[in-house]
Amino acid sequence: MSLKIVFLGTPDFAVSVLATVNKSKHEIVGVVTNIDKPAGRGKRINESAVKKYAVEHKLNLLQPEKLKGVDFIQSLKALEADVFIVVAFRMLPQEVWSIPRLGTFNLHASLLPNYRGAAPINWAIINQEVETGLTTFLIDEKIDTGNLLLQTTVTIDPRETAGSLHDSLAALGGSLVEQTLDEIEKGISPKPQKTNGTEKEAPKLNKTNTRIDWSASLKKIDAHIRGLSPYPVAWAELHQDEKILPIKIYGSEVEIAEHAHPSNQIITDGKSLKIAHPEGFLIITEIQLPNKRRMIASDLLNGYQFSASAEVK
Repeated sequence: MSLKIVFLGTPDFAVSVLATVNKSKHEIVGVVTNIDKPAGRGKRINESAVKKYAVEHKLNLLQPEKLKGVDFIQSLKALEADVFIVVAFRMLPQEVWSIPRLGTFNLHASLLPNYRGAAPINWAIINQEVETGLTTFLIDEKIDTGNLLLQTTVTIDPRETAGSLHDSLAALGGSLVEQTLDEIEKGISPKPQKTNGTEKEAPKLNKTNTRIDWSASLKKIDAHIRGLSPYPVAWAELHQDEKILPIKIYGSEVEIAEHAHPSNQIITDGKSLKIAHPEGFLIITEIQLPNKRRMIASDLLNGYQFSASAEVK
């Protein structure tokens, strides 16, 4: 026996899950993704990664402008799906998630109830966690609070970045979703999430919380940078020659050492780029200056010179 599935998702993270489900015994009767939007300087029409996969594999595609639209709701009901799967999509109205007879479940990139919110992968690294994981849970009226289905745990490497952890979790997501479908078919009993007040949140990333706090410890600054690389990227202000320039820092390393340099001063010997800190130095390995491409720090120093008074804030 197989279940009839409607899949809702948008980015690359969702594609690996969609591909696994598409190869399983279960039947995908519909794929829902965002409408095409203009992006970039040329305002070229951008199709979601999920749409590209659906079109390539000739899956039934729906791109609603409004999730509460009458026509869209009727189209979903007509598919007579048993289960809806949500992976990296918008928050669904009850009119949508209540349609399938066996419910709608979400794949979330954390071990719920820890790291509820929009950016669980990033915050797990920023907060220097040693493990995280994936959770499938039934959607309800609130965000990431529904009854649990299945979970799997993943160890976070000490030098993990948001990009590498994203890829690891995406590779595992498909198998957990397929396993969840099989368990739903057998009649799994969802379990309520148990909270104790110590859970951490994963709020949306913005201009404020992606800025580097140079008063933090070196390990915390390094974790902040890794947790935002390669997207949306940690940033700081470069103060140089009476100018203030925003810079993006993609990679760093920690050097614990005694020195006499003022905190936040940029130190360079033409080959390495360091920022002085009371505990030692933050070694910058990848950086992007305004109107320049992302570069390895040593390559940048081949053609760019920081002033003696340059510092970050």
